Amino acid sequence: MATLYQSRKMTMPETHPEHLEFWQAAAEGKLLIKQCDSCGEYHYYPREHCPYCMSNKTTWKEAKGTGSIYTYSVMRKGVPYAIAFVTLDEGPRMMTNIVDCDLDAVHIDQIVKVVFKQSGDHDNPGSFIPCFTPVNGD
Repeated sequence: MATLYQSRKMTMPETHPEHLEFWQAAAEGKLLIKQCDSCGEYHYYPREHCPYCMSNKTTWKEAKGTGSIYTYSVMRKGVPYAIAFVTLDEGPRMMTNIVDCDLDAVHIDQIVKVVFKQSGDHDNPGSFIPCFTPVNGD
């Protein structure tokens, strides 16, 4: 029997001024990550200094929005849901939710793409959270 994804209330993480551009882009359906202007490495979670070379010269870049599942866990208590680390095509890994699929069919190395889900934050109704869903045919 399949365990189908069910919509659930997701809360926004604590936001800081240096992440404002990330959340504004998410509301427009765009996934941003940081790239270091000094060493060229992409990184996520967005921060002001590159974790590879410690340069403070970083720039927001729009990610392709595709990647693969590195690892995951399906929670079955209450409303079932899946959390995962997704390795973006640009290289960094991000923790996220896997949505809009049969949760029993989720697997490591599965190709996924970004989708944006409205948060359950009623104080900020324009808030969208980047999640991932399997690419059709995988």
